[in-house]
Amino acid sequence: MTQPANFAHLDDRALVRVAGPDWRSFLQGLITQDVETIAPGEVRYGAMLTPQGKLLYDMFLWADDDGVTLDVAADTREAMIKRLAMYRLRAKATIEPLDGGVYALWSGAPLDPPVGWSADPREAGLGWRAIGTAPVTDAEGLEARAYDAHRLSRGVGDLARDGLIDKVYAVEANLDLLNGVDFKKGCFVGQEITSRMKRRGTVKTRLIPIQFDGQAPSPGVEVLAGDLRAGEVRSGNDGRALALLRLDRAHAGDLSVDGRPVGLEVPPWLSPALAEIVGVGA
Repeated sequence: MTQPANFAHLDDRALVRVAGPDWRSFLQGLITQDVETIAPGEVRYGAMLTPQGKLLYDMFLWADDDGVTLDVAADTREAMIKRLAMYRLRAKATIEPLDGGVYALWSGAPLDPPVGWSADPREAGLGWRAIGTAPVTDAEGLEARAYDAHRLSRGVGDLARDGLIDKVYAVEANLDLLNGVDFKKGCFVGQEITSRMKRRGTVKTRLIPIQFDGQAPSPGVEVLAGDLRAGEVRSGNDGRALALLRLDRAHAGDLSVDGRPVGLEVPPWLSPALAEIVGVGA
C-alpha cells in the first residue's frame, strides 16, 4: 500500500450464506444480478425487488466454490432470509445467517491493490470491501459514519440509510448505473418493469447528490424548485446530501431546502444518465 487510507468496520451490515447444489439457479430467478456467471473469488452487487419492481434489499455477492455469501443491511437480514425461504420451494439450497463482519477500505488517493480486499463493484472511488475477518491493514481505523460520509462524497446511495426500501424503483436509485442490474440475464422478480423503464427512458426521478451550506436537513424535508416541489432529502451530512429529485424540476434550477440555496453535485458516473437533460451533469 503506497498511500494513506481509511478503514472502518461497517457495523450496519451483516452476512447471509446461500449454498447447496441449486444455489445458482435459485438466486438467478430472484435477484437483479447474474449469478450463473459469477466466478469464485468475484464480488458483484445486486438487489431483490418486489413483483412491482420496487427495491426490497440490496446485497453484495461474494462467490466461492460452494456457494455465495451475501453482504446485506443488518436491519433487514432476518426479513430477507424469510423472503428467500418463501421462494426456495423445492430448490436444494440452504439459507442461513453467518457470523462475521463487513469492512471498508478507502482513500482520496490511488492505492496499490490491497491483499485480501475486493474492489467495490459499484464505483471505483468507493474503494474496497472485505467480509469475515478484516485483512491486516495499516490504514487509519475510523467509525462507520466516516465511511458513510465517503459514500455520500461519491454520490452513492444506501438503500437502508436513505429510507428507499419498498419506495423506489431500482433505476430511480441508480442501480442501473452502479452495476447492480444485469439487463441481459433474463427474468428476475420485478424484471419487466425495471427493463421497461430503462428501455423506454421513462425515468423521471433519480437519487442525485446536492450541496448546500450548513447541516444536512432531516430526511424527508422537501427540496423546492422555486415554489414547486422537486423532491426530498434522504441521507446527508454537513454540506452534502442525497435527494430523490424529479429530473425536470432539478433541471429548472432555483433549488432550495429549508430556505437555503441548493446546487446539484453530479458525479462523473451519474452525468451520462442526466446528459439528455440540458444543463444537468454538463
